[in-house]
Amino acid sequence: MTHALIVEDDADSAETMAALISAQGFTVAIARTMRDARRQIVLQLPDLVLLDLQLPDGSGMDLFQDAQLVANSEIVLITGHASLESSIQALRMGAADYLVKPINMKQLQGILSRVMRPSAIQAELASLTAEWETSGHFGHLWGRSAPMRRIYEQISRVAVTAVSVFITGESGTGKEVVAQTVHDLSRRRKHPFLAVNCGAISPNLIESEIFGHEKGSFTGADRQHQGFFERAHGGTLFLDEITEMPLELQVKLLRVLETGMFMRVGSTVAQETDVRVIAATNRPPELAVSSGRLREDLLYRLNVFPIELPPLRDRSDDVPLLAQHFLTAICEREGTAKTFTPLATQRLTAYRWPGNVRELRNVVQRAYVMASGNSINEEWLPGDPNGPSSAYASSLVSPARAVPAPVAVAPVASGPAITIPIGTSMAEAERQLILATLEHFHQQKERTAAALGVSLKTLYNRLKEYAADKADIAPE
Repeated sequence: MTHALIVEDDADSAETMAALISAQGFTVAIARTMRDARRQIVLQLPDLVLLDLQLPDGSGMDLFQDAQLVANSEIVLITGHASLESSIQALRMGAADYLVKPINMKQLQGILSRVMRPSAIQAELASLTAEWETSGHFGHLWGRSAPMRRIYEQISRVAVTAVSVFITGESGTGKEVVAQTVHDLSRRRKHPFLAVNCGAISPNLIESEIFGHEKGSFTGADRQHQGFFERAHGGTLFLDEITEMPLELQVKLLRVLETGMFMRVGSTVAQETDVRVIAATNRPPELAVSSGRLREDLLYRLNVFPIELPPLRDRSDDVPLLAQHFLTAICEREGTAKTFTPLATQRLTAYRWPGNVRELRNVVQRAYVMASGNSINEEWLPGDPNGPSSAYASSLVSPARAVPAPVAVAPVASGPAITIPIGTSMAEAERQLILATLEHFHQQKERTAAALGVSLKTLYNRLKEYAADKADIAPE
């Protein structure tokens, strides 16, 4: 039977937790001092420790010096303040989670449902590491390069905790894949993983989609609707393109992260939620804050554990491995085996991949379809290592990060330049470059998106924003 140890000097709080834990089928012991806690650990090594930080004869943190306890017991800190400091402290010391007083019983129930011995998790991570060294495969990710090794180390470190993760990187680098891998290695793996693209939902509907709504709360609300926070209960909610979320909704998101409470649209009753939030953006976070797209307080709350994904051009050694992975999957699905010629592999490795892994996957799919025999040569691959070939450009689907504001910018390699004064905001510089490139290509949005290295969806989003600010262009 699973055994829990409550190290808490508040008798009422300890007894309340003990009653709930016992009702879940655990055996429970209570210690009100550090000395008593050490005695209980010797008598029976617990599977779960609920550890108060402030005890009459010392700090609860001292128990982390017990290597046997840390290796075999899931430790959850009990703190009186919900802060980034407590989250970071819990992560560094090896805690799996933390609870804020007064204890939210629903969150405690969630913790009880996810108890796993740290030694079992470490064995799983060791197996993944061994597989990566053999095949280049780690979770849902592929790559043997040094930048990816660092990413794997970060994922291994943060997945077993409950802290918020903030993933940054150019579009197409695999932010959702990283989030899925974090979830699959976490204690929440048996619960839902839901991914939400904040830029793909209408601003008028995003609050309802995230928090849900009550029947009759607005025109067309003919039934009650559960939002993502309810549907992801106990699991992980991935908020992609977080900078596209309206600022007024960011305030409500911040409240959920701080209190674990939310309300459906049209309701006055607060509901509890037990969800781990992983956020991502393809914009530099600090620039998103300075341009008014992301609240600074929300950034601090989300950015507890940052992971920055490298662009594919910075890990070109991984291109042959990734290309073969995509090709193998296509061959299995289509039933016809095809292989890359040596020259094709060289061409793929030399290309700079402005659309990153997403673009590489699209290229492999296109080359598979266009190859007439069982060998894929360089005919349908991008030819210019510094940019996409003209025959391939229309197939790019790859948003890029915010464009920096230089003094002069050429919208296309062989096209005219535009001049942007020093001191121009990043948002305005991006706006001028996009509109100039669109004009250069005679309003052809697919060619514009390809030249800028962004997806057609991202281009349309930008044009809608500009149309709302100034009626200088009408989105289709």
